[in-house]
Amino acid sequence: MTTAQNPFGVSISVDDIIENLGFFDSWEDRYRYIIDLGRELPEMPTELRSDDRLVRGCQSQVWIDVADNENRLHLTVDSDAFIVKGLLAVVLAAFNNKTPSEVLAFDIGNYFEELGLMRHLSPTRGNGLQAMVARIRDEATRRQ
Repeated sequence: MTTAQNPFGVSISVDDIIENLGFFDSWEDRYRYIIDLGRELPEMPTELRSDDRLVRGCQSQVWIDVADNENRLHLTVDSDAFIVKGLLAVVLAAFNNKTPSEVLAFDIGNYFEELGLMRHLSPTRGNGLQAMVARIRDEATRRQ
């Protein structure tokens, strides 16, 4: 998959998501927006949905593939749950097409705080989101 096929971290940025979520008054509308973001994710090829790409600690099935091209991480993700695909899109806006150093330097906790995300997720969803972030950060650390 080329960067042009995945807009997250390229034409859909952290700032875009923060701004767009700010337009909604209710969390029900914000959840719908997050789910819609997940629908914009490029489809993950079936052969990439393997056990070694499965993220442990998630309530739903989540796969993350990390490729490295010119010292930039290119992420391909998928989940069997719509809301989780949306959460993956939120994470990709921060991490996709970034260098390992940029991934590690990004304050993901502050980003989630600005979105009010962790306060509005169930504890199991929150733990799963943290597991997804940890997986990508581990990959960034290995590739530095």
